[in-house]
Amino acid sequence: MYFRNRKKSAQDVYISDPIDTDKDGNALTLQDIMADDTCIFDDIELRLRAEQLHRCIEQSLAGREREIVVMRYGLNGKRPLTQREVASRLEISRSYVSRLEKKALEKLRAELEKCGK
Repeated sequence: MYFRNRKKSAQDVYISDPIDTDKDGNALTLQDIMADDTCIFDDIELRLRAEQLHRCIEQSLAGREREIVVMRYGLNGKRPLTQREVASRLEISRSYVSRLEKKALEKLRAELEKCGK
């Protein structure tokens, strides 16, 4: 029974098992190699700022301005488009897209500064 049991677990690998050594001779484990160096606080802050930006876009921009910003910067999981592509989809000139985009970004900047204080 012991040998049968041992055979079933012979292929098990544990995250704390040493798999190699570093240049100083210290044991390296799977846990060391798989460690994630990203800071969770930075991720949370980034998500909060993204949510704030989305709220500002919805609240402070008019329909066409919002539409242009969403298309230009690929928000809501969409791919970013060039001004020419946006102009083609909205059937307006590229220069008009540029003017509307600039106006929308100025509104967003002002709104975000107001929210940040």
